[in-house]
Amino acid sequence: MLSNSLFIRKELEKRRELLYKIAYSWCHQPALADDLVQETMVKALRNARQLHNTKAVKSWLTRILANCWYDHLRSHRDMVDIDSLSFDKHPSTQDTNERQDIIDRVRGMIAQLPTGQRQVITLVDLAGFSYAEIAEILEIPIGTVMSRISRARKALKVALAEYDPRHEYARAKIRRIK
Repeated sequence: MLSNSLFIRKELEKRRELLYKIAYSWCHQPALADDLVQETMVKALRNARQLHNTKAVKSWLTRILANCWYDHLRSHRDMVDIDSLSFDKHPSTQDTNERQDIIDRVRGMIAQLPTGQRQVITLVDLAGFSYAEIAEILEIPIGTVMSRISRARKALKVALAEYDPRHEYARAKIRRIK
């Protein structure tokens, strides 16, 4: 069997892109996302002996990434309070196709969600984690995961409905996926 360190190296190679996508969805800054992933990789290699269940490596790495993100937020407390921002109701681009405009708008709306909501919605919808895995990764109760995902989806639905009340997503019912 491979040593933990070698196993972690192989897993990091395999999961680096996913870790980057998650980090980017939380911070929306390519350089910062890359730094967070790099820090995650260093910490994972340094603490390879702490991984006892190799089947849980994906959630273990994501928990390390979440802790790196929290460390970054703590060290940069002078940032703008994301809760005080409002959703932009007017399209910022002209003459783009509707699909790309919606994608850009949703990304912008996700960026404006409070950190906790942004984390859970990206972990569920981007990374495909279950609510139980997210609760373990973020070290929060599963009920908190469920309420954050619910609030995030409602906020996104309201913002999209304000953007274009005639479109199908404005009339869509929000449903629980997991």
